Amino acid sequence: MNRRYAFTAMAAVCVLATMPLAAVVLPQDTSATARQLVRWATETGDHQGLPFAVIDKPAARIHVFSARGQWLGSAPVLLGAALGDRSAPDIGQRPLSQIRPEERTTPAGRFVTEPGRNLKGDDIIWIDYEAAVSLHRVRSVNAAERRQQRLASKGAQDKRISYGCVNAPEAFYNQFIAPLFGQARGVIYVLPDTEPFATIFIAASAYP
Repeated sequence: MNRRYAFTAMAAVCVLATMPLAAVVLPQDTSATARQLVRWATETGDHQGLPFAVIDKPAARIHVFSARGQWLGSAPVLLGAALGDRSAPDIGQRPLSQIRPEERTTPAGRFVTEPGRNLKGDDIIWIDYEAAVSLHRVRSVNAAERRQQRLASKGAQDKRISYGCVNAPEAFYNQFIAPLFGQARGVIYVLPDTEPFATIFIAASAYP
């Protein structure tokens, strides 16, 4: 997966020649960094005509867009319990019991997604298959984690609970995520929470 991505001017021109731009309207509480990334992705055609989403880790929210760059909806999400923008080596090959608390991160970057299934047969969206990081409906594996209550909380820190996967509200997932990303590839941008934005999104950081 391409986690650090600088889109060239020539490639941008090719995409823009085939894809009309759409005016993007976002919720008022969308962070400035998320707005900058969306503006860059849509105006340069970085999402390559695919539906895309922006996961704003500092705000613990996801914003979903159509292939034309139209904002469709936003929702709170649960994220990896630990701060950090990189996945630990070989984490995708280890059982959950061997993942240390500090390794439970949701990696930042640009990812081309794939629809998939977990071990129970539930449909999921692979963000980073090698690191076993996916986007799926919120599941109450352990009642003590209070995942539904965490989703409803206004505090972003309350939403840090998973081993790295992104948990979205079931109704939102069914309405906006499954139809777009559950049938074919898409693009997901995950904003960093520890590393500088410019380190992860080189081209977007310089975009006005």
